[in-house]
Amino acid sequence: MDFFELNAFLNLSQTLHFARTAEKVNLSPSALSRLISRLEEEAGTSLLERNNREVKLTPAGAEFARFAKKCLEEQEDILNSFRSSGDEVSGTLHVYASVTACYSIMPPFLKSLSEKYPKIHLEIETGDPAGAVNAVKEGRAELAVAAIPESGLSGFDTLPIRHTPLVFAASTGSLWEKAAGSPQDIVSSVPLILPKTGLARERFDTWVQSRNVKPVIAAETEGNEAIMALVQLGIGIGLIPHIVLTNGPYKAGFTCLSAGNALGYYEVGFIQKKEISGSESVKRIRKAVNEILSMMR
Repeated sequence: MDFFELNAFLNLSQTLHFARTAEKVNLSPSALSRLISRLEEEAGTSLLERNNREVKLTPAGAEFARFAKKCLEEQEDILNSFRSSGDEVSGTLHVYASVTACYSIMPPFLKSLSEKYPKIHLEIETGDPAGAVNAVKEGRAELAVAAIPESGLSGFDTLPIRHTPLVFAASTGSLWEKAAGSPQDIVSSVPLILPKTGLARERFDTWVQSRNVKPVIAAETEGNEAIMALVQLGIGIGLIPHIVLTNGPYKAGFTCLSAGNALGYYEVGFIQKKEISGSESVKRIRKAVNEILSMMR
């Protein structure tokens, strides 16, 4: 086995999804499956339980994932020690953020980090904001941008950056651009495009249940960018944080329909685990990140 194979297995142990992992490590799903079979043959035991619906780690697989993580951390430590001079902080910072966050929340942080710590390499995974907490929990990211509940997140340090209301977005010129009435009227008469999961969906579900409203749902999807793509097709109005309309590629061609105070506001900002653990390289990077975040408070 080599470092590439260990990295592929570690990624798979975190996603438990062959297609997503294969794309991330630049292999076809069949090639990834053969790689895992070679590892299992070399280890002399099954590392995964697989069927048509799900992938699970066996107890040996969980132990092997810890071994792979330790090997890769030690590899990064020794390579960084060769590259860096003196006390210079170097290595890879893994970040999870939505495309909107890359436009709106990340730039000031990235500018400050790169100016003070130019040897820190960034690896950014973009995806649905609802996946941010799991990305940090699973170790795919040390830092993420997420919607922060009013009650906070247990086990996480959080730094709110933007305060944004939830609104509805309509495609300019569509049938729904001039939808009017109370939030209850709009939700019960206009086709909606909703996030499948996440804080926005939780707020929406709680609100319609409390008002005994029956929403007209045209589509459900993952990620604000996917919602906006469907909105652009004119099939309905999308539930999004207002920040999505004011940053990035969605400033033109869309109309904001207020939800009033019905769905409220939420905070968007940085999250990371409270505990600083991992290799020496990771610990030094986390301390550098904390220093930059403290300047943004």
